[in-house]
Amino acid sequence: MFSILSIASIILLISVVVMLLASILSKKSFADREKNSPFECGFDPKSSSRLPFSLRFFLITIIFLIFDVEITLILPMILIINFSNIFIWTITSFIFLLILIFGLYHEWNQGMLEWTN
Repeated sequence: MFSILSIASIILLISVVVMLLASILSKKSFADREKNSPFECGFDPKSSSRLPFSLRFFLITIIFLIFDVEITLILPMILIINFSNIFIWTITSFIFLLILIFGLYHEWNQGMLEWTN
């Protein structure tokens, strides 16, 4: 127990020292309005430098990532069917799929799955 505590304190001390050295030795930059503004051949920019971002595309991306993670959780369930108790496997799979179906119903009910407005 003492060795784990001493190793943890040494790691914490080393990380604090490295962070302090990095903040002391880092290049200081003073930001002003001219340096932060976009540069277009010496002229003021004609329009905003930021492009509009579609919130709908962001929500579709998040839904895709959620379903992708769900698939990665379902695939190992198929592989372990031979190595586990069939009753416990069935109950666990049913509860997991029930949670996923309720999540899909909620997204559908909120209108998240409508691709066009």
